[in-house]
Parts: sequence; C-alpha cells; structure tokens
Amino acid sequence: MVDSETTDRIETIGAEFFADPHAHYRRWREHGTVRRVRFPDGVIRWIILGYAEGRAALADPRLRKDIAHIDALVSVKRSTPPTDPRQLALVTHMLNIDPPDHTRLRKLVGKAFTAQRVAGLRPRIEEITSGLLDAVDGRDEVDLLREFAVPLPITVICELLGVPLAERDEFQQWTRDLVGVVGLEAERTRASLAMAGYLTRLVRTKQAAPRDDLLSGLIVAGRDGDALTEAELVAMSFLLLVAGYETTVNLIANGTLALLRNPDRLSALRTDPTAIADAVEEFLRYDGPVNLSTVRYTAEPITVADTEIPAGELVYIAVAAANHDPARYPDPASLDPTRAPAPHLAFGHGIHFCLGAPLARLEAQIAFAALLQRFPELCLSPAATVEWQSSTLIRGLLELPVRLRTPIRST
Repeated sequence: MVDSETTDRIETIGAEFFADPHAHYRRWREHGTVRRVRFPDGVIRWIILGYAEGRAALADPRLRKDIAHIDALVSVKRSTPPTDPRQLALVTHMLNIDPPDHTRLRKLVGKAFTAQRVAGLRPRIEEITSGLLDAVDGRDEVDLLREFAVPLPITVICELLGVPLAERDEFQQWTRDLVGVVGLEAERTRASLAMAGYLTRLVRTKQAAPRDDLLSGLIVAGRDGDALTEAELVAMSFLLLVAGYETTVNLIANGTLALLRNPDRLSALRTDPTAIADAVEEFLRYDGPVNLSTVRYTAEPITVADTEIPAGELVYIAVAAANHDPARYPDPASLDPTRAPAPHLAFGHGIHFCLGAPLARLEAQIAFAALLQRFPELCLSPAATVEWQSSTLIRGLLELPVRLRTPIRST
C-alpha cells in the first residue's frame, strides 16, 4: 500500500484546471496514479490517472454505473435532495446502467446502428463537408468551430436520428448546459427538463409514424420481441444525440488546433493525406474530446495501483491523463501522427466502449481531408485566444478563430 501522506493528499479542480488539465495531471501523477480530488461542488471523488489502471477500471464490474445509486451517493455527500426524477430519467440510458439491462439495450441499439449504416453515410458526410467549406470559402478569417466543427456532426446526427435540423440551436445550448461544470444546477435543471420534453414529443411522433431513420429503427427493432419503453427511447435518444455530435465537434476542433500549433505536422499531413486515418487516432490520444470518463461507484472496496478505494466512493477515469501516461507513450506531450500504433482510451473500454466510434472516425477523417486540401494556407488567427469549456467531462474549445488564407496586402 502507498503511504498515508500520499493517500490523504486531496487535489482540487478549479478554474485553471479547465485551461490546462494536463499540467494538473502531470503534477498529480507525481504522487501516484490514483488521486482524491475535490470537485467544484465540494464533493471529493477519486480519479485514476494511469493508462493500465484506467483501462482495467473501465472494464471492472465492481465499478458500477447505476445512475440512480450514483445520484443518491452524490446527494448524501453534498447534503442536498436527490435529483428530480424527470431529470434522472433523461440520463438513465445504457451508458449509465449495468448488466443485464445494459446488455439488453446495447443489443437493441446494435440492431439499428450497424456498421453498414455508418459506412453508407460517407457520400452524405462528404456532401455536407463540402457544402460547409463552400460557405466559408472566399473569406479570410472564420470561427472554424462555429462554421465547420459544430454544424458538420450536428447535421449528420440529426439526419441519422431523424431530428429536425431547424431545432439544433436549442438542443446544442441544452447540451452545453448539461455537460458544463459541476455546480450550475439551475442551468442543468432547466436544460434537462427542456430536453426531456422535446425528446418525448419527438419519440411519440416517430412511434406514430416511423420513418427511415435511426430513432424510428430503434422503435421498429423491438417490435418483433423485446422493445424499448418510451422512457428508454427518450433516454437513448438523448445519449445518441449528445454523444453523436458533442464529442465529434471537439475531435475536429481540438485536432485542428493541435495541427495549427504544430505546423511541421500539418505540412507533412497535407503532403501525405493517406496518413489522415492514423493522424485522427493521434488527435484522439493527444487532446481528445473526453477529459474525465462518466462517473462510476465502488460496489465493494477495490485496490488500484496499491491504493484501496473503499466501497461507496465515486470514481472517474481520467481518459486525457491515461492517454498521456509516459509509461505507455514515449514523449506523450508531443503530437506525433507517425508514432507506432498504441491503442488509446478516447472511446473508453469494456462493455461501455463508444458505440459511435466508427461514425466519429469517419466524420473526422472526411473533415480533415477536405479542410487541409481546400485551405493550404490555414493558420490560427493572429488575434486568437484559446479558451476551453468549463467541463470535467468534455475537453472542448469555446471558439477557434482561423485564417483561411493570407490577405493580399495593398502597396
């Protein structure tokens, strides 16, 4: 076991953490790969920093995901009432439940969300990508996050699920409130209730008149046997909608920022676009869209890296830290799309491995290939200031001002 001074040490998450979590992780790792951390809401949680430890934890059945039990633990630790059941229902989806319910839901979703369906989306994703780049071509500077990284995956997931694109601005803001920093309860309550109401109406529309989309497919998939309840359909719609675009937005934006800060890598990738698939994997490792995993709790005492975590504790795997573990990756703080293949944890591991990983990879590969080919002079705007979302879950920019081409100077 580690010494008491190490186990008693409590780290903190403050405003500076969101600007550069990797600096915090490097410092925390000096005292071990398992740390107790005080979050902005005052609750102390455990964070696992190492790659090997994190990968094992992601697949450990003793670390449970039952969201109702987690909510009860949080309410006790914060001395606050449990979450409104209407809010809790929205997040009672397959990412936040354990087997056997998880197994049943994952199987049903798998019937509708197939590899064949994802592969068939390539022409449409290429068309959307081209249209978005056409819209900014001719301008010198744009916010690439707002003009490209956001609308591409939102358009794709809306069309895939059969969600009216005209309403994307509303659920985008709801999502930002829901994945934002812990503690903004009024905003989270408002957003979750609004999202739940919207998705309930959408599900009922699809039940009455199914169409050729993924959400209708989830309804039809269960008609020959096991079926999702309306509540399960609403929660699943929320998961697929949010996970289907929020992470991809930040994969594209974070990866672009990484390239613009490493012009030699950008030049090499533009010269050899066949390397884009490998580069996307490095973007996922280097500064991927997920910071901390979703929360788990210890159903019994567990030992991680010689540190015992008691039963009834809240536990996160620091995906970003694990993907920078020097025991796993040589020179982890350097962007190197040519590094030898080494699996990362950006999409998780185990039974909760991201179902949408093939779609995210496909969108990112198409996006980077088109962006680099279209704008050979792409660079950061000279006036750009890099600011990040205040979220423990999402690693995402607030904006990405870029220069698409060098302005012609008058003489």
